[in-house]
Amino acid sequence: MTRSVPHKPLTDYPRPSAIAYNRAMNDLDILLPFGLPPPDTARDLIRECRTPALASLLSRTGAPHGSQAVDPFARALAHEVWLARRFGLGLDGPPGLAQHTDNDNSPPVAHAAMRALGLPAVEGHWFVLQPTHIHIARDHLVLTDMRQLALDPPEARALFDAAAPLFAEIGKTLLYGSADTWFMRADEWPDLHTATPDAASGRNIDIWMPQGEGDRAWRKLQNEIQMHWFAHPLNAQREALGLKPVNSLWLWGGASHDYPLPSVEQRYSASFNLSGWMRLFERFADTAQSGAGVTEVLRAGGARGLLLLDALTEPGLTNEWGYWLERIEMLERDWFAPLLAALRSGQLRSLRLILSGQDRIAEYRSNRNTLRKFWITPGLRSLAQ
Repeated sequence: MTRSVPHKPLTDYPRPSAIAYNRAMNDLDILLPFGLPPPDTARDLIRECRTPALASLLSRTGAPHGSQAVDPFARALAHEVWLARRFGLGLDGPPGLAQHTDNDNSPPVAHAAMRALGLPAVEGHWFVLQPTHIHIARDHLVLTDMRQLALDPPEARALFDAAAPLFAEIGKTLLYGSADTWFMRADEWPDLHTATPDAASGRNIDIWMPQGEGDRAWRKLQNEIQMHWFAHPLNAQREALGLKPVNSLWLWGGASHDYPLPSVEQRYSASFNLSGWMRLFERFADTAQSGAGVTEVLRAGGARGLLLLDALTEPGLTNEWGYWLERIEMLERDWFAPLLAALRSGQLRSLRLILSGQDRIAEYRSNRNTLRKFWITPGLRSLAQ
């Protein structure tokens, strides 16, 4: 397991107390996808991992933290379910830890995503469609991580225009939202169960394909799109540049209506660094900011903030655990160490870490008082439990 990130003593990191703040965030929820590595890898990673601040935040907590097993074959990842439940997007269960036992569908986000991309509110049952690359393995097909596609708007428009007549032929409305997010109306497919792209990423797509009424019609349409795009000159250009060809569409997120804004008690004062389709949740916070660092988060002020740290998602999806080590130690330097200092100084009242993995999700709550539990030796043992 290789390492390339230099390490510094915790005292070498900048302390937020050295910065003059006009305002301060009271409570902060941090969502850390793939913060929990697989059990067969976790112990080796813990031995290599040098993250003393994270160890303190995970060990010196208040009431016993919540932890729940999740179904590794669920059609949405644990952090995706957590967010959907947190904002009431139609998934059963309380807005706490994800409970995948009854979740056999992707979050119903299509209408909310359309609104987030500025498309007018329309009736009907809509799905999210995302251009993607499906890799042909020896005996199966694998959905690749869509973050690696690097599809720009002119390319996306060309592919959209090539596919649109195929949708029109079968009476389906196709709308363009952005380069990586389109929408299809299919009122007769409300019971079609789908999977999020990240849930299916890196896996044999057979068990992740849409299932239910309409699945055969979708597969036929998908195959026709694949044949049209296979011969599209754009893909020849991309391959000549060493880029993956865009050879399919991924269908998910079916919804028949949008969801109202959460109550005042459910809303966040601010959200930070939401990415991909999760940016649709920005409208459920009073303010939203992308590309924020720890200084901006702590200066933002407000009762409660939501911060997404998704640096571990890519190595988690591709099982590149040496790269995962580099990323988590980057998070230690840029986030965990200064946030721990902010807790100790009182600039931040409380911190809740929500860590997820393929097989479970866990919450850890810390504040200034819990950090005084000097008799507890900080450690990363909970990452392997």
